[in-house]
Amino acid sequence: MNTTPLKLLLVDDQDLIRESLHIVLDMDPDIHVVGLAENGHIAIRQCEEQQPDVVLMDIHMPVMDGVEATRQIKAAWPQIRVIILTTFQEISYVVDALGAGAEGYLLKAIHPKDLAAGIKWVHQGGTLIPQDIARMLVKEARGAADHTPTSQGAGVKAVEEQVRADAYGLSEREVQVLHCIADGLNNREIAEKLFLSEGTVKNYISSIYSKMDVRDRVQASKKAHEEGML
Repeated sequence: MNTTPLKLLLVDDQDLIRESLHIVLDMDPDIHVVGLAENGHIAIRQCEEQQPDVVLMDIHMPVMDGVEATRQIKAAWPQIRVIILTTFQEISYVVDALGAGAEGYLLKAIHPKDLAAGIKWVHQGGTLIPQDIARMLVKEARGAADHTPTSQGAGVKAVEEQVRADAYGLSEREVQVLHCIADGLNNREIAEKLFLSEGTVKNYISSIYSKMDVRDRVQASKKAHEEGML
């Protein structure tokens, strides 16, 4: 059992929010707050010094906002996971944050226990987008598809597929396995194609079934096609 707590950096320009999050999240034995930053510039310096596992990032801050800070952090330290935490639910901020490389997007109204669970989930490789935001993203992507040239259609479709996958909390690897399932590959063929062991493939498939609430390959493939995930 891994007893080392994940290292968390808190970034917010409001002292009260920053300190409140620090107190609440540091109470969780699985989370250790290693730094606090009031803007994106300081966040980048903290990442260099502390090498956190996860950054909880505000969007609207002076000096450097959260989107630009996320972009620079992901470019320098791609292993650091970033969750955007904000009061703003406008679609443009979500698109900008995810485009900058953030693995998650949450609103500050979230319950502290759910926030802690979300941080751990992202640390383990998951992505985190609330379903209402995911639905808005899909709607936005579809609207954009109606007003973009055909050459950009594939990009919009890719965004929509990713949003659908994120809505179920599928990891990038699980999405790859899901595509293989939809292509009719068996476990051995999936293992060979993705350079995995058959046991690992079985684990991924079990996780996919659980997250998508399906019983078998046929249901998983059908649901993925119906919901535009493929």
